[in-house]
Amino acid sequence: QVQLVESGGGLVQAGDSLRLSCATSGLTFSNYVMGWFRQAPGKERDFVAAITSSGDMTYYLDSVKGRFTISRDNAKNTVYLQMNSLKPEDTAVYYCAARSRFSSGNYYSPRAYAYWGQGTQVTVSS
Repeated sequence: QVQLVESGGGLVQAGDSLRLSCATSGLTFSNYVMGWFRQAPGKERDFVAAITSSGDMTYYLDSVKGRFTISRDNAKNTVYLQMNSLKPEDTAVYYCAARSRFSSGNYYSPRAYAYWGQGTQVTVSS
């Protein structure tokens, strides 16, 4: 059974930092592209960042470039999202997701990902 479990969310002030973690089990982690998405109330689930299975390539939403960093530790089956200089508009539930590196579809589409975590709330106050 595949499980993705996010942690690290919370309530912070604008300008603060948070580090999200997503621990996985039940899959061969090194064969999976990992992504982070977020969903604010009343809005669609949006792409935030993705990292290839080997970790050699990363992709970001334009509005988080230079502030967020996605990384992975294949020995720990875990993906991270370091979020710096947080803004109120970053407030959302953050989800990690996994897709096989052999599957098709672009990194930005939620439909390309087969497995999802339950989400962790990030709230940034002004």
